[in-house]
Amino acid sequence: MTVFLDDVEAAAAHVRGHVTGALHIGAPLGIGKPHRLLNALYDAAVADPTRPFTLYTALSLDPPSGGDDLEGRFIGPFAARHFGEDFVRLKYVDALRRNALPPHVEIEEFYMQSGAMLGSRQAQARYASLNYTHVARALADRGVNVLVQKVAANDDGTRFSLSSNTDLTFDAIDALVAAGHPRPLIVGEVDPALPWLDGTAAVETAFFDVVIAPPPPYPRLFGLPRQPVSDADYAIGFYASTLVRDGGTLQIGIGALADALCHALALRHTDNAAYRRVLHALDPDLATHPTVQAVGGLDPFETGLYGCSEMINEGFKRLVEVGVIKRRVVDKASLMRRANAGTLSALDADLIERDGEFLHGAFYLGSPDFYAWLRGLDPDTRRGIGMKRVGEVNELYGLDEGLERLQRRDARFFNSCMMATALGAAVSDGLDDGRVVSGVGGQYNFVAMGHALPDARSVLLLRAARDAGGGREGNIRWNYGHTTIPRHLRDVYITEYGIADLRGATDEDCVRAMVRIAEAPHQAELLDRARAVGKLGTRFVAPDVWPQRNTPDALRAALAPLRRDGSLPDYPLGSDFDAVEQRLLRALAWLRGRTATRGGKLATIWAALRAGAARDAEAMARMRLDDPSGIGEHLMARLLALGLQQTARSTPEDAVAPTSAS
Repeated sequence: MTVFLDDVEAAAAHVRGHVTGALHIGAPLGIGKPHRLLNALYDAAVADPTRPFTLYTALSLDPPSGGDDLEGRFIGPFAARHFGEDFVRLKYVDALRRNALPPHVEIEEFYMQSGAMLGSRQAQARYASLNYTHVARALADRGVNVLVQKVAANDDGTRFSLSSNTDLTFDAIDALVAAGHPRPLIVGEVDPALPWLDGTAAVETAFFDVVIAPPPPYPRLFGLPRQPVSDADYAIGFYASTLVRDGGTLQIGIGALADALCHALALRHTDNAAYRRVLHALDPDLATHPTVQAVGGLDPFETGLYGCSEMINEGFKRLVEVGVIKRRVVDKASLMRRANAGTLSALDADLIERDGEFLHGAFYLGSPDFYAWLRGLDPDTRRGIGMKRVGEVNELYGLDEGLERLQRRDARFFNSCMMATALGAAVSDGLDDGRVVSGVGGQYNFVAMGHALPDARSVLLLRAARDAGGGREGNIRWNYGHTTIPRHLRDVYITEYGIADLRGATDEDCVRAMVRIAEAPHQAELLDRARAVGKLGTRFVAPDVWPQRNTPDALRAALAPLRRDGSLPDYPLGSDFDAVEQRLLRALAWLRGRTATRGGKLATIWAALRAGAARDAEAMARMRLDDPSGIGEHLMARLLALGLQQTARSTPEDAVAPTSAS
C-alpha cells in the first residue's frame, strides 16, 4: 500500500525506518531532485554517524551566490529574482564545496554542474566516469535501496508523472531486480510547478511506496539563465545548421552553441533569404562545401525533423513552435496497442499522425519560460512529446533496435567539447590533471550512434580559441592529457571558422582540415608539430587565406551587418536579464577580459581613473554604485563606468553571465 505523507521530516524518518543498515539512495539529475526531502535525509544522516549514507546522483543544480565585488553585486539581485528568495539549496552541495562531508556520508555523481566542483576534493574523489546508459547498471552494482524523485500529479491525485526525469528510474529498477536485489523503496515528492507529461512518463499510484505532498510555499523550478550568443557561437551554429537534412533526426546539447544552432534552423525555415545572407557572410562558397552537399541542405523544412535527444530544452521549444520539429514517429507501445486491437496493418499515415510523437527525450531542463510552455501545451502538442528511458533515447539497443533505426533516419548528433586535437580526439569533460569539469553524460552514446547508423553523422562543436591569461589560447591542440572521445571515432568538427569532415580521413588530411578551422595565430604551431612527427609533408604550405579570415576581428566585421538588421539577435531564444542587466553583462565581460593579467589590470585601472563619470545612471544604481563610499566602491564605480562606455555599442561577444563557478 502506498503511504501518503505531507511532511518531509516524517518521510525521511519513514525511509530510514524501512531500510536496514546502510542507506544507498538514488536521485535524478537536474530538476527531478526532491530538494526538501534530500535535505531532510542529509540532516538525519549527519546526525547519526553510526549509519553510512551514500547518495548517487548527477547535476546537482545550485544557484550562484552574490557578493560585494562587481560580479557579486550583479549576481545577488538577479539570483534572488530569477531563482526566488525561497529556493531550497541542497545542503550536501554546500558541504561538498567546503570539503565538509562527514566521514560516513558520501556523494557520488556521474555528471557535475560545469566547473562547480573543480576545487572540491570530496566531489572529485567520488566522481564516477560513466556513460549515461551505463548508470543503471552501476546503481545495481552498488545495491541502491531507495529511489527518490520529484513528480507531477494529475488533477485528482490518482496518477503521477515522472515528468522531467524518465531517464534512469525505470532502467534502474529493472537493473536492480535483474541483479537479484529487492525492488528499492520508491519515494515521490509532488511538486505542483512540475509540468504534467503523459504517455510513458505517467505511472499509477501503486508505482510508489511513499508519496509526499508537502504544503506550500512551492519553490520555483531551477531555471537556467539564457546566455547571450556571441559572434563565434552564431558562426558555429549556422555552419552546423547546413548539415541537417529535411526529414531527418536531431539531437542537440544545451548552452549558447545549441541556442545558435536552433536559431539558425528556425531562420532557415521561416526566413530562408535572411538565413542564406548569414551563410554568405560566413563563407560565400559554403553552399558548395562537399559535406554540405553530401549530407545537409539549405532549404526550408517541408517534411520536418524528428527530435530525439537525451535532454529537451529551450531550442526544441523554438523548433516545435516554428514547425521545424514535426516529423512524427511511432514507438513500440503504440504499435502494440494497435496490434492488440487488431487494427495494425502497416506503418500507415493514420497511425503515425494519430499515435506518433515528434520529440523524444529522457530529461528536460531550461528557463522559467520553457517550463511555462510545457505546462501550457495544447493537447495535440503534449501528445507529440514522449519522455523515455535514457536507454531508449541514447542508444539503438534499447527496446526495439529495428524500429529505432527506422525512426532515426539521417540523424545528426550535435554536441559540444572544450578542446580537440589536430588528429581528431575530443576533450569534453575533464582537464589533463585529472579534475572533472562536468562529465561524459551521453556524448559517447551519440558519437557511437553517429557511426552505427549508415546515414547519421556525429558533429562536435567548439570555439577555436578562448581568452586566457590576458591573451588567446587555442582550443585545437596538437595533443592533450585527457580524452573524452578517441580519435578513431572522429567524424565532423565545427568551429567559428568552418567545417572539418574527418570521417575516414588519413592523419595528414585530418591535420589539414583541423588547422583550416583553427584560429590564425595557432595554425603555424600545429603545422610545425605535424611536420616534426611525420604527419604532414614538409612541402605543404597553408593557403594565405587561412590566417587572413580566421580571426575574431574578421568574423565580427562579417557578421556586423546581420547584427544590425536583426538577423542575429543578442538573445535569440529570449532573455532572463532585463535591459539594464544586458548592458551590465557586456561591461562585466569586457572588464573580465581586460583585467585577466596583472599588467592588464593596472592598465584598466589607470584608464578608469582617467575616464569621465558614468552616463548610465540605471546601471550604476542596479549595482549599488550610484553613490559610492570609500576607496573600494569609488574604484569599482570608475571601472564599471569605463566598461559601460566601452561596450555601449558592442555586441555581446563572450558576455556570459558570471556564476559561482567563475
